[in-house]
Amino acid sequence: MILVTGGTGLVGAHLLYELTNSEQKVKALRRAQSNTDWVKKIFSYYSPESEKLFARIEWVEGDILDYLSLEDALKGITSIYHCAAIVSFHGDDHDIMLNNNVKGTGNLIDAAIHNGVKQFCHVSSIAALGKTQDGSEITEETYWTPSKRKSGYSLSKFFSEMEVWRGIEEGLDAVIVNPSIIMGPGNWDIGSPKLFQSIWKGLNYYTKGISGFVDVRDVVKAMIMLMDESRFGQVKNQRFILNAGNMSYQDFFYKIADALHKPRPQSFASDLKLQIAWRMARTASFFTGKRPVITRDAVSGTNQKNQYSGEKITRTTGFSYRSLDASITDIAEIFMKDMVLPPTQ
Repeated sequence: MILVTGGTGLVGAHLLYELTNSEQKVKALRRAQSNTDWVKKIFSYYSPESEKLFARIEWVEGDILDYLSLEDALKGITSIYHCAAIVSFHGDDHDIMLNNNVKGTGNLIDAAIHNGVKQFCHVSSIAALGKTQDGSEITEETYWTPSKRKSGYSLSKFFSEMEVWRGIEEGLDAVIVNPSIIMGPGNWDIGSPKLFQSIWKGLNYYTKGISGFVDVRDVVKAMIMLMDESRFGQVKNQRFILNAGNMSYQDFFYKIADALHKPRPQSFASDLKLQIAWRMARTASFFTGKRPVITRDAVSGTNQKNQYSGEKITRTTGFSYRSLDASITDIAEIFMKDMVLPPTQ
């Protein structure tokens, strides 16, 4: 049986859809307060039998910070997909994110080893990779280097990945995927899906940095392919960057705007403007008591040009990616339908 952590997130929900659609037996770990409504909604994007597929999931209450709950959840489990992680670019979440992502991953690794789990797939991030000095493409061999400029999220993903490598040294067979910016339909109020909502509402700013992008369906497809028993022996104890292509944020925003039939953002947000913006937002938060809309970590590097190579998985397995243009069009169509039919509460 398969266990999925982070099943209520963008990657986890899409993974649960693919696993249930292929009639795999799957458990999904959830906290007591977790809301599964968006999981149902995501299922409905892809199948008229979404309710039937959703009913195939065996939800188990637990928390990756609670080791004993993991011991209970892992009974009868042979494979784990670890998608759970806090994603935040707010400074106030720095310690919470490090504790949850790193300690939680360590607990899951320990429980997996103790329970004899045969296969483990960890969802890391390009944030756990280093940068090249000459502008060449970043690969699986471009290692992370410490820096005061690293975001709390980057630190948490790097040290979480170190827990997996530690588990591998202790005998766990695992594979790590490092997705670039993941595009997909989901909760339009958070994460990358929020970009579609922001442009729909009239976002007028863009940056000129470059980064990698990948469709969430490709991330899930790659994870399942790597964990297939016929291939796992070939790919285990390695990491794979998942990146369909590199694109400037300006082009990315333009393509979303075009797909949504909305005006393209017109104003370039220079580093100076971004620095002023996040400082003003932080100052305003002191008076409103609300979290700043813009943070230093969120805008840091958005004008930097980082390009990633997702070719290793293609060379190793023959994996192929969807085109970025097709992904943006697909997501935009789903978004616009949701604007007509709001998500189920």
